Amino acid sequence: MIYAKSLAWSHRDAAVQRHIAIVTETYPPEINGVASTLAHLVRGLRLSGYKVSVARPRQKRFDESISSDPAVTLVPALPLPSYRELNIGLPAGGILQQCWMQHRPDVVYIATQGPLGWSALRAARHLEIPVFSGFHTNFHIYSEHYHAGWLSFFILSYLRGFHNRTVGTLVATDELRDRLLATGFKNVSVFGRGVDSRLFSPEHRSAALRRVWRAGDDDLVVLYVGRVAPEKNLELAIESYRAMQRVNKAVKFVVVGDGPLRPALQGKHDDFIFCGKQEGQELAKHYASADVFLFPSETETFGNVTLEAMASGLAVVAYDYAAARIHITDGETGLLAPYRRSSEFAGAAVRLAREPQSLFKIRQQARQCAVTLDWQRVIDRFARIVMGTLHLDHTADPEIASDAIGAMDRAIELR
Repeated sequence: MIYAKSLAWSHRDAAVQRHIAIVTETYPPEINGVASTLAHLVRGLRLSGYKVSVARPRQKRFDESISSDPAVTLVPALPLPSYRELNIGLPAGGILQQCWMQHRPDVVYIATQGPLGWSALRAARHLEIPVFSGFHTNFHIYSEHYHAGWLSFFILSYLRGFHNRTVGTLVATDELRDRLLATGFKNVSVFGRGVDSRLFSPEHRSAALRRVWRAGDDDLVVLYVGRVAPEKNLELAIESYRAMQRVNKAVKFVVVGDGPLRPALQGKHDDFIFCGKQEGQELAKHYASADVFLFPSETETFGNVTLEAMASGLAVVAYDYAAARIHITDGETGLLAPYRRSSEFAGAAVRLAREPQSLFKIRQQARQCAVTLDWQRVIDRFARIVMGTLHLDHTADPEIASDAIGAMDRAIELR
């Protein structure tokens, strides 16, 4: 009976009275998958009638104009080591507690697990505000790519301790939920991801941009979009591209993004086309002007770029996990390789270079799949999850709360 209220409750009817506070280390205009997801979430919740406030680190280059925005709380920050474009938020429990006492949220969603996230968790618990957390990044797997794999166990323990102190953890896929549950995480729910198929569309294909890349109409343009960093496994993308070149000379490689590996790669591969960071319409144009998208990352919780590439009408080559496992049918809407089987990943890329005539149908079907992935459904599900527990006693026995949240999640799945 504990869920009778949540099953009958309509989040849209109550939206005008509800306030969701989001705490995050990263947010636009920073460019990454977490920032993009949160931007869609905030925009969609506000359009649905919710009051949404955001607490995040100060971005020195961008924040002068919004310092008085009551919906945004800026906290002190330091540059993140090895990724100085991003800031890590310093503990800000006092700031958040004062802010939330003045404008009390109904629920807090913490998207990142750094010092800012910990202080937000403590502040919310002190004020007895329900707290949900998001597992957006596999930090414990990242350590393998920075020659610190021995830290993986300790990082995972830290993450588990953080998330299990919240009412529940939200993730992008069933696969990730099951993996976290198997390693001791509790109360894990899936709210998914969407894509803006109006922004990311084949309609933005640009002959002028292809000329800048020195690509003719019949050339095959291979694209990578993302951080140019060790955890993205770019070496495999490069190996795959070189293998494609051996069977098809009319192939070019375009890299969109920035990061610590870019200077070394530019010095070593003078035939690559490095375009740096792109966003908005320019990013959409870069996607749509390519033909094949290589995504060799082994560390994703989802991989928003997979959906952006599909919506743009590209043939995606990816490992069979995360977004690709959910949305790509091998040989129909893209090509899949078994996880961490690099030779098969390269083989799938070579197949597209050897048989370019198969591209048209794959690209067309990828687009058709992506246009069905509406962000509003994702946002509605998020709201049902975080608002559906407001009537629970969050100081009660954790096992009882766990059973209740599990029941709610099953009920949402049936809707």
